[in-house]
Amino acid sequence: MRRSRPPAPTPVPFSPRAARAHRVGLGLTPEQVAQGLAAHGVRLLPGHVIGWESGEIRPTEEEFIALARALWCPAAQLMGVAPDSLRDFRVARELNQEQTATRIGMDPRAYAAVERTGRWTGSEEQGAALAEVLGLTLRDLVRVRGAEQELVDRLRQCVDGRWQAQLKAVAELVPVHRDTLGRVLAALRSEYQVSGHWGTGSWGPAAPAAPRPAEPEQEPVDRFWSLLTREDTGGLRV
Repeated sequence: MRRSRPPAPTPVPFSPRAARAHRVGLGLTPEQVAQGLAAHGVRLLPGHVIGWESGEIRPTEEEFIALARALWCPAAQLMGVAPDSLRDFRVARELNQEQTATRIGMDPRAYAAVERTGRWTGSEEQGAALAEVLGLTLRDLVRVRGAEQELVDRLRQCVDGRWQAQLKAVAELVPVHRDTLGRVLAALRSEYQVSGHWGTGSWGPAAPAAPRPAEPEQEPVDRFWSLLTREDTGGLRV
């Protein structure tokens, strides 16, 4: 029985137009770019450079990083679109999986599995290190680890119940000091509790109806991020 081959990795986002524009802007020929690629460990014929620029072929991850270095431009500028996955953010920083794993103190095989499955298995500290190494915002970090829906669910439980019961789980998703997260979750709970319980229950004759506070215009997750922007997040961008 033949073993099934693992699926081919999704190609790195690549803009042929941007690659050509950078080459022409530097006054380089495809031959010179090929020489530059060789200097970064990738040996290809000039025809490969032409094929990339025409869109006929796509560079591999290693070739893409070497091309960015040969063209003296940030790798993200050759993508043509904003990075959307953990792999894309890593490649935009011109790092391979092993280099990234080493920098965040994670086993390379475990990190590779994270990129492959979209499931984060690292610690809070490794999550914070990942955001710093790849230049991720905290929102990016939650998204590329596939944890957006879990955060939404946890924050709804904070609003509907006791925020203290969700603190540990939220801290595993958003690597910010727990005292900071505690203040944010308490404020979030307070805002939604006031709007949800205004005017319910009273003793004695009914009093004239008081104006009801406006319902929070933001979803709990959006309000959470807004509140977090006011706090010290240890140098990580929200």
